[in-house]
Amino acid sequence: MRAVGRFSGEVMAIADALGYFADHDVPAASLLLRSEGITGVPEPPQRLEEPALVRRLCRIGADLQLTRLLQALVTAALAAGAESGEGAVGIAEVLRVACGLVEPGRARITPAEVQRMWRVAHLPAILRPASDAPDWGKTGYRAYDAELERVLQGEGPGAVRACV
Repeated sequence: MRAVGRFSGEVMAIADALGYFADHDVPAASLLLRSEGITGVPEPPQRLEEPALVRRLCRIGADLQLTRLLQALVTAALAAGAESGEGAVGIAEVLRVACGLVEPGRARITPAEVQRMWRVAHLPAILRPASDAPDWGKTGYRAYDAELERVLQGEGPGAVRACV
């Protein structure tokens, strides 16, 4: 992440001081919030503790976080002036690692799936004709979308394998 966004040591130290890199206890009610209430509040609310529902909340929350991570990485790369050919390989590697952390050993989500979810969740608002995004930004997002798809599908140099 540091290389893709060209973040300085000072920026990374701030993120660490704010606790972004620390372990946290996550109660089931918090999972409901992190999954943006997509499942709704179960009746009775104690069902939030059921293992199947906890797993579902975790998967939904992970999907949301992974697509937001990709959005943040591409935005940081664009802001840093990294061309898509340069930044996509690093972003793909960050996604591979992040996907491996979601469900270690189970490989339920791949970086290519994250890229496809990101494309439909984030790009329409940026790329629609009435968007306030500058033309250079639209061009950059389109280039990253195409380059990430190429890299994540295993085509050409810098291809990234699926999570295993």
